[in-house]
Amino acid sequence: MRMIPPIMKAVVTTGMGGYEHLQYQDVPVPEVLPGTVLLKVLSAGINATDINTRLGWYDASVTKGTHAVSTNDRKAITEGGWNKKTSFPLIQGTDCCGLVVSVGSPEDEVLLARRVLVRPCMRTSGWGSLETAWLGSDCNGAFAEYVCVSSGEVFPIDCNWSDVELGTIPCSYGTAENMLHRSSVSGNDVVLVRGASGGVGSAVVQLAKRRGAKVIAVTSCAKQKDVAALGADRVLTREEAVSGVLPDTSVDVVVDTVAGPAFGEMLNLLKRGGRLVTSGAIAGAQVSIDLRRLYLKDLKLIGCTAWDEPVFSNLISYIEHGEIRPLLAGVHPLEHIVEAQRAFSRKQHIGKLVLVPPQVG
Repeated sequence: MRMIPPIMKAVVTTGMGGYEHLQYQDVPVPEVLPGTVLLKVLSAGINATDINTRLGWYDASVTKGTHAVSTNDRKAITEGGWNKKTSFPLIQGTDCCGLVVSVGSPEDEVLLARRVLVRPCMRTSGWGSLETAWLGSDCNGAFAEYVCVSSGEVFPIDCNWSDVELGTIPCSYGTAENMLHRSSVSGNDVVLVRGASGGVGSAVVQLAKRRGAKVIAVTSCAKQKDVAALGADRVLTREEAVSGVLPDTSVDVVVDTVAGPAFGEMLNLLKRGGRLVTSGAIAGAQVSIDLRRLYLKDLKLIGCTAWDEPVFSNLISYIEHGEIRPLLAGVHPLEHIVEAQRAFSRKQHIGKLVLVPPQVG
């Protein structure tokens, strides 16, 4: 029987602002309540949402791209969270690979000692509602030695991936699979992926190829070879993607996590009846589109946050059947979170950076 200490190490985000608000400190181990399980965190991936939540980027008053929120911007922020005002102090961390060490209900004892992934997007009012709560944003997350979550959000996994490789999966791959699911991507589609070197974009490339689609990936000049190695059929630079290299009405689906000034031009590339699906805006949330392109071409514009029911179980299956591979860019101790987030913000990596809490005990 694993002994569970009363105190654990965690990174506590104390408020909205810079790295000074990330405090590595002692906090109580969370209490296990009926219907919940306690996980020993084995790895925790870093996501843009962790940084954006700390910066308050989700507030409607912010118009710049991610990682560009200044002190003056924060003076105008009143909410800042995904669904509502973020409550600080908060333990962030949306991605979690963990080991079940305690359960709050007898029926969940089958989960004890199982290695699991946590579904971070929780449909709090059931699958008939789009209401969500997110691990590490609406409740304490995985930047800690232990985390307590609903037993219905943990998925045992049997594979030969390492703990840190599994830590790359939940948020990025879940977001990617959800966008492909919502836009009904199939082997008949040509899919254009903007931001293809990021955590979500690189996952989209793999997952769209798994569905048999032809993938055209868009990235920086420096990352073209790396993105091609993911399986993309064609790789364009950002400049090429908007310069006429691709003819109008040449793609079925645009998967976009970038937004920014070039967003509206993506409508020109779509075939009649095409779909543009988006879940991010790293280049800026305020965009301009020609509505005539939208309605005259019978296009579908799809926003994605709440994950649909099949998404996470699909990912577990893909991993267990060897249909996707992890994209691990680097590993850092949890206490070095500032260093890791600085590396994340430089955007020189492909895939995901992962944090590892202390593993003593």
